[in-house]
Amino acid sequence: MGDVTLITGGARSGKSAHALALAHRTSGARRFFIATAEALDDEMRERIAHHRAHRSPDFATVEEPRAIAGAIATLGGRADVVVLDCLTLWVSNLMADRSDAEILSEARALVAAMSAAPFATIVVTDEVGAGIVPAHHSARRFRDLLGWTNQAVAAVAACVMLMVAGIPIRVK
Repeated sequence: MGDVTLITGGARSGKSAHALALAHRTSGARRFFIATAEALDDEMRERIAHHRAHRSPDFATVEEPRAIAGAIATLGGRADVVVLDCLTLWVSNLMADRSDAEILSEARALVAAMSAAPFATIVVTDEVGAGIVPAHHSARRFRDLLGWTNQAVAAVAACVMLMVAGIPIRVK
């Protein structure tokens, strides 16, 4: 069974940096990074470049914006640790053409794939439910879907970390 760690927190709280640091502490040298971001505009291209620049070259990168359960499954026997960054963009990507039921089914498939994986998985996500209720339907839908997805991953995670100003706080 794969060991799952979930790292959540706000924007620029240090989630990705902490995930990479944890991955470097994992035994074995076969490190993979599953990136869910899509470079659809200049700002996102800059964000992706920032993440790439701060990731050491010992990570093999798999760019997969939607089919991450399948990507996890293909890494069996090849990876010692996988950083999945991030669920936030993944849920957003899926919202374009999938129903809520389909997205939650994908989340369950991801949880099953990580649980069955023969390697450790470190998952990055955002905490979006701590603020006010969004005024727009699609923002409320996103908040709810990401919240439910985060709960599903946290339920199987051996460790859940909340990042606050670069400081990890162990929740579970």
